[in-house]
Amino acid sequence: MDKRPEWFDGGNPENFMSVVRKGVQTDQGSTNPVINNRFQKKDRTKPNIDEFEKGILTGDRSMLARAITLIESNAEHHFSYAQALLQKMLPYTGKAIRIGITGVPGAGKSTFIEAFGTYLCNLGLKVAVLAVDPSSSISGGSILGDKTRMEQLSRNNRAYIRPSPSAGKLGGVHRKTRETMLLCEAYGFDVILVETVGVGQSEVIVREMVDFFMLLVLTGAGDELQGMKKGIMELADAVLVNKADGPNKPLALKTKAEYNRIMHFLQPATKGWKSRASICSALYHEGMKEIWELILAFEETTKESGVFEERRRAQTKEWIYSMIMDQLQYSFFYHQEVKQQLPKFENEVMAGTRTATSAVEELFRIYITK
Repeated sequence: MDKRPEWFDGGNPENFMSVVRKGVQTDQGSTNPVINNRFQKKDRTKPNIDEFEKGILTGDRSMLARAITLIESNAEHHFSYAQALLQKMLPYTGKAIRIGITGVPGAGKSTFIEAFGTYLCNLGLKVAVLAVDPSSSISGGSILGDKTRMEQLSRNNRAYIRPSPSAGKLGGVHRKTRETMLLCEAYGFDVILVETVGVGQSEVIVREMVDFFMLLVLTGAGDELQGMKKGIMELADAVLVNKADGPNKPLALKTKAEYNRIMHFLQPATKGWKSRASICSALYHEGMKEIWELILAFEETTKESGVFEERRRAQTKEWIYSMIMDQLQYSFFYHQEVKQQLPKFENEVMAGTRTATSAVEELFRIYITK
């Protein structure tokens, strides 16, 4: 029995909320090519070495970013490919001035890097900002916020900001930052700013890969100098007293004088160069010209004496040894038999039934013979 109301006219399409009309194709997908492309599988084909080389040397920023991602990859099948790319890039590297920047908490590193980087870009130079954070293997690091903390610089087409790679096998953050630096130099950046994100270990790592190393501090040096590690002071080619503006400027000048007195008694960070303190205001972009002139004077002095090239050769040698140590450590702890026996030896040493030395010797015997 047909229970449809009398007013219902099945032949009239106006009675339906949706209608299928003849002639409309329903099995060919959307007629909108933009929608179709969204759902099509993206082409993930990796460029070959020659395409990477051409892209980087001709200023293709997307190709540079993809090459750095390849360098940072922890996948073993990417490692040899990345090294082949670096080998092709080597003839185009080494022309940039490499500047390391560290600072006490609250010194305004990000504000300073943005102000200084912007100043250099306005001079017509190309600037890359990299970061070193050995702690990022655990927490992922905080440097991912750099592009939001340096909004003005990140929008400058002469600047490039790259977050810190996470540490991992085959060299970790030390290797990855160094190799990223080489790609940036091949791309044509004139200045590489390397920022330390972690504390302690990162200062030493950065010192070993840059030409000029700066330490940012705040006013009130009397208290800060008591708690500051002497080792960090001895790494610095220049100390910058930041936030030297307004009523704080007289105190900043006093702090500068105190640092200069302290550095007079410290071992120079670079042979033939007298480390010195300066003042600046990153917030008001003051003192940037003087800092850049100081760096240029450093470069000229050390190149004339041969110290500049001598340091770079020593850094390359140190890089080789650090890579050997990283590779040995990875190889040892991922050795299948060592992984199985290590917990047992740990428990024996902690229980006092075996000495640590004998445990290590036995583990290395396993590593070498099996």
